[in-house]
Amino acid sequence: MIRLAKSFYNAFRGIYTALGEHTFRILILVSVVMISLSFFFPLSLIEKALVFFIIGVVLALELINSQIERMLDMLRPDYSEEGRRIKDISAGAVLVVSIASAVAGAIIFIPYII
Repeated sequence: MIRLAKSFYNAFRGIYTALGEHTFRILILVSVVMISLSFFFPLSLIEKALVFFIIGVVLALELINSQIERMLDMLRPDYSEEGRRIKDISAGAVLVVSIASAVAGAIIFIPYII
């Protein structure tokens, strides 16, 4: 049980560390807005579940992206073209999921807004 508690502590410490990153804070702000809207509009349970799932996927992928960038900076502090490409690919993955989540959010929320 102590190991499980320590694992949770470490995970929350990682999230706290990520809050120092500008992009992660923006995504948290957008998440709070989306969660607020999901309670403001009469969304079905499935729609609410999708909103929460999508938020979780975007935030988790941004955490992974931040981890990749930090690891590359640690392993290769000098500029590396290959390192830049790896970081760009990782950021591209976040962009793809963010665009897909924006489209899904529009599909869910626009009928209630109209």
